[in-house]
Amino acid sequence: QVHLVESGGGFVQAGGSLRLSCSASGRPFSRYSIGWFRPAPGKEREFVGTINWSGESAYYADPVKGRFTVSRDNAKNTVYPQMNNLKPEDTAVYYCAAGATTWGTHKSWDYLYWGQGTQVTVSS
Repeated sequence: QVHLVESGGGFVQAGGSLRLSCSASGRPFSRYSIGWFRPAPGKEREFVGTINWSGESAYYADPVKGRFTVSRDNAKNTVYPQMNNLKPEDTAVYYCAAGATTWGTHKSWDYLYWGQGTQVTVSS
């Protein structure tokens, strides 16, 4: 079992930045790639990005590519999604997830463990 806790959400104006945190406890954190999702119309949760177990590989969904990045510190059991040049359409609850058996999957149902989410609100 992995327990995930997101933090760092808040209210920001368009063009601003936020850095989220996803902290883990339980099974060794460094075993897991971490996915990052948000709700979207017509979807349970929309893939935003993912980072592999070592932090050496990451990729992002097209709507956020070039604006969002993610890093991790396995010594602190924490992943850091960095969101720059935020847009009003980025307003959502952001979730981190772990436990997928396939690296890089963008399917929310592939992930076993989820945090409670953190709200990001971007004003125009």
